[in-house]
Amino acid sequence: MSNITLIGTGNMARALGTRAVAGGDTVEIMGRDQSRAEDLAQALGGGATAGKWGAVPAGDIVVTALLADAVVPVVAEYGDALAGKVVVDISNPFNAAFDGLVHGEETSVAQEAATVAPAGTSVVKAFNTIFRNVLENGTPTVFMAGDDAQAKGLFADEGGQGLSD
Repeated sequence: MSNITLIGTGNMARALGTRAVAGGDTVEIMGRDQSRAEDLAQALGGGATAGKWGAVPAGDIVVTALLADAVVPVVAEYGDALAGKVVVDISNPFNAAFDGLVHGEETSVAQEAATVAPAGTSVVKAFNTIFRNVLENGTPTVFMAGDDAQAKGLFADEGGQGLSD
């Protein structure tokens, strides 16, 4: 069992939160709109809670269930509150027409988030190849990337198990 914080209240947060609760994980939802965070936590059940935006996330694993352009600013905003945690970026940096990427091949949103994350924070990229309906209806294989083998192991052994089993 893991302690997982989902930053975001959209469809992917709901799908990941549902899987995490079903897997026996402790789930916290954070969103800029507190009532949406509370509504999602209540809908997830299983003791899911709504945290306050900007507070220290309760989870050891923090999933940024956000659009790509929000990930880096949110990681920077949370700053030291993320120290020592594994941050999982699930975003895809699509352009507005959804027919290309908004940045070149030399970097990724996860790499950019890692540059603004505090020391002791590891960033893992995962779930960006899986659509919400696959999470809701199947048992997907989750690809992940990151520079910290220990963080990837924690995510695979703990957070990834509940989120993808």
